[in-house]
Amino acid sequence: MSFLVSRPALPVAAELAVALAVLITKWNLRIRTRKPLRYLSQEQLDDIGRNRAEAQHQATLPFWRP
Repeated sequence: MSFLVSRPALPVAAELAVALAVLITKWNLRIRTRKPLRYLSQEQLDDIGRNRAEAQHQATLPFWRP
């Protein structure tokens, strides 16, 4: 574990690039997982522990909202 601590810090531009990549990845995941909730059957919603109202609410949220 000391290897991780002893590594030099990334330049500021690199840290910003990594943070932006992480943010875009989160947004992409939200888009790909929320929209299909609209088309799940009741049986599928039961399998994932959601009801129709929760699924509709999640499907209508914009990608930037957690």
